[in-house]
Amino acid sequence: MILLTPDILFALRANDIARRVCEAKGERFDPTPVVKLFNPVGAATWLVTELAVDGDALFGLADLGFGCPELGWFSLSEIARIWLPYGLTIERDLAFESEHPLSVWAQWSRRAGSILWAQTLLRRAMETGADPSQAAPDPDDLPTRPGEPDGG
Repeated sequence: MILLTPDILFALRANDIARRVCEAKGERFDPTPVVKLFNPVGAATWLVTELAVDGDALFGLADLGFGCPELGWFSLSEIARIWLPYGLTIERDLAFESEHPLSVWAQWSRRAGSILWAQTLLRRAMETGADPSQAAPDPDDLPTRPGEPDGG
């Protein structure tokens, strides 16, 4: 699969340019993730907001499945070269959309221990009318859906 389409590449480059402009003005830049990449047979997940001028360095939130998602730069070419069992590769979540800025994703993912669990918690919080831009709650404080284990 082609990880990044021309439209996605354009949006990522535009975010990189916008970040540079904000930095020059001393303003905060906190875009929403443009793309979500994931390991279809594992826990690794990346939320990407920017593509550097070199065309390879991506910026965003990386979660390699060790319980400590981190903001930083990572290599598109390295991600594209990952070969997984059964001939699979890293994929792009075609249905991913976000209204939350990267800072909210980072806060919730760090608190939850993973991007995937944060995605579930953010969805639940939105269903209860909570404001995700506020401090991420303890995952045990959010209600479960009917039929889901309550963790207790």
